[in-house]
This record gives sequence, C-alpha cells and structure tokens, in this order.
Amino acid sequence: MSADLSRLSLNTATTKAWTLREAVDGAVRAGLPAIGLWRDRVQEAGLAEAAKIVADAGLRVSSLCRGGFLTADDDAAARAALDDNRRAIAEAATLGTRELIMVVGGLPGGVDLVGARRRVADRIGELAPSAAEHGVRLVLEPLHPMFVADRAVISTLGQALDIAEPFPADVVGVVVDTYHVWWDPDLQHQIARAGVAGRIAGYQVCDWVLPLAADALLSRGHVGDGYIDVPTITGWVAQAGYTGDVEVEIFNQAIWDTPGDETLATLTERYVGHVLPHL
Repeated sequence: MSADLSRLSLNTATTKAWTLREAVDGAVRAGLPAIGLWRDRVQEAGLAEAAKIVADAGLRVSSLCRGGFLTADDDAAARAALDDNRRAIAEAATLGTRELIMVVGGLPGGVDLVGARRRVADRIGELAPSAAEHGVRLVLEPLHPMFVADRAVISTLGQALDIAEPFPADVVGVVVDTYHVWWDPDLQHQIARAGVAGRIAGYQVCDWVLPLAADALLSRGHVGDGYIDVPTITGWVAQAGYTGDVEVEIFNQAIWDTPGDETLATLTERYVGHVLPHL
C-alpha cells in the first residue's frame, strides 16, 4: 500500500532552481496534492498564468509567501509596504489560497525593538479589513531570534499569537515552522494555545543542520538530518487540531543544486518516516 501523501506540500523555495511550471510538474510526478508558492515564482510566470498552471495541474495552493516587512519607521516606506501587502492579499485570492505568510520585518536602521513590534501590530490592523474582504488570512510567522535584526521582530509563537489575538481567527493566524520555533521551551503550550484559538494556519517542516552556513538563512536541511525533534512537534500540532497541509520548506544551497526530482523523492521519504506517523 502506498503512503498517504494527501497533506504533503512542496514549498517552491525547496526547489529554487525550478520555475513555477517545473515545480508544479515535479509535484505532480511525485504524487503531491499541494504546492506552497513564493511570490517571485508567481511574478515570473505572471499572476493569471501562475493561477492557471496550478489549477490545470489539479494542485491546491497551501500558502503564498510572502507578505510582511511592516516595521518601517518613515511614512513613505510604511505606505509602500502596506500597498505591497494589499497586492499580496489580492494575489493570494487569485491563486486560490487563503493563507498569506507574513514575515513581519526587522529593525529599520535602528534599535527600537519595542517600537518595531508595535508598528507590526498597528499595520496588521490596517491590513486586516483588506484580508477579510478577500477571504485571505494574514499568517504571522515567528522567526528564530538570530533573524530579529533583519527579518522578523517576532521570535516566538507566543508573540505572534499576542499580535493575532485582537482579530478574528479567520483573518489573522500563525504558522508553525519547525526551523524557527524548535528551540522555544514554551512551544508545546503555545501550539496548544494556537489550536484552542483556531489560529494554526500552516505547518512547515525542515531540520536544523550544523555547521551553520555563512548565510544562516541557508542552514536548513531535510527532516531527519539535524537536531529538531520533528516527530514530537508534529504530534503537538496534530493534538492542537491542525488538519491542513504540511509544507516542506528548505533553504540550502546543496539541496538547491540537487536535481529537483531527487529532492522531492528525499523529502517525501522523510515525510513518510518522520512526520506522517505523528499527524
């Protein structure tokens, strides 16, 4: 009997060398039912064509990445960021996904971390009406603390939930990315909290490998190759009631240099061995 891949999704960041069409075709060949899209691949194909490519292949779009970068401290940059996020919301709706991943932004040339987090909360509030109108959810992604300065002033699932809490759960949610949250001693509690609130909008898996790459962003590995207890975290996510797709999202130059079909075969094997038994 073949393994159940009905919840496995290829995030296009994992097969960076592939175009959108190549990633869609690869997912179909591998028997995957879903794909997580990055906006760069969508823009290369054109929004309407990208939506058609995915729909014609019979895949569902598990998420669109990314919106965010909401921490600018000058009016012009803030307006530009909000405008880009409104475009991303419309793109998600056109592509047929309700989940827009939000990487909220780092410190814009200063050290005002408290102020930056406050601006994120305020601007989520400005974007929420547009998201609700389009049937799209703003999905806050906490990133590992080493990315606070340049990518995300939200580091924990608890912080993300605090920002999401004033809004309806179908308008602002959170994503659990094993790479970014595995270290958090409060993770089990916060996943349960997210589940009770109905806010888990996505689950992304990969592993933490050493030594870290010169660019720390590229230090992800296949599940099972590093230090993250993916089976345990998967069990917590399942116990919290999450029944959606599981995206494999890996940034790693050696994996990007590997033929895409080989990468898909490996990530599928690891999903079946390390994730599926715990869902």
